[in-house]
Amino acid sequence: MDIVSVGTANIDFILKVPSFVEPDTEMNIEKLHLSPGGSALNFAVHATRNGLKTGIIAKVGLDYFGDIIYNRLKDEGVDIKGLSRTTGSTGMAFISVDGTGRRSIYSFIGANKELKIGKREIEYISRADFTHLGGTYLEIAFPVAEHANLLSFAPGALLAAYGVSTLRPILQNTEVLFLNEHELKLLTGKSPKEGINLLINEGIPLIVITRGSKGAEVYTEKDVVKYKVKEVKALDTTGAGDAFAAGFIASWTKGESLNSCLKRAHECALKNLKKLGAI
Repeated sequence: MDIVSVGTANIDFILKVPSFVEPDTEMNIEKLHLSPGGSALNFAVHATRNGLKTGIIAKVGLDYFGDIIYNRLKDEGVDIKGLSRTTGSTGMAFISVDGTGRRSIYSFIGANKELKIGKREIEYISRADFTHLGGTYLEIAFPVAEHANLLSFAPGALLAAYGVSTLRPILQNTEVLFLNEHELKLLTGKSPKEGINLLINEGIPLIVITRGSKGAEVYTEKDVVKYKVKEVKALDTTGAGDAFAAGFIASWTKGESLNSCLKRAHECALKNLKKLGAI
């Protein structure tokens, strides 16, 4: 297997609204969209669509929504041997998207909190060439980083907030680190330039910083590659970061240039911005 994606799998309820609701008021929903989502699922589906043989380690419930996720992953061609199920409820996210594409999210963790990295999961990870770790819990992140042959890491705000000192065992095993500007600040507590230098000094070979409509940049010890994009109006930004990471890794594992990796990553993210839902 080329890559295993580890993290969350949810059902996303995406609510297209004119604007975000104020306390004690009511807002009409213009469109309601239900779709599988979550960091691990989003990355796994997009990596598969980019030609990688992809598996997933996540946990869903033995319920109606768990069946939707299970069947969708199968239909997409994702290997589901690492997907476990529980009598608890499948995780859910209630995502309001306003007219500018901004999001407001309420999350129900559900079965995601029951995910454990045991012998079965470690064997699954060890058989993969590459492992992608999305936003999840420290209890998951540490053993995944320890046993991955090669690791890409997209901590999200949840894990980035722990800071470099706490995440150091994971960062030391990270080959490619994905952060947006907010997460860079959370992780390092420094200005962008100082934060990137700190991460380079930590020994991370590739640091990818996404800057929304301003494009993205890749930093290495010896080089900086910047990729600019035309600003587009986003219908929904849900899952765009996961699609970006999947596109980048798909090109990077094939030995393409960093500029080509960024180009494909942005093409994948752009497709997501034009529709509701992560996949």
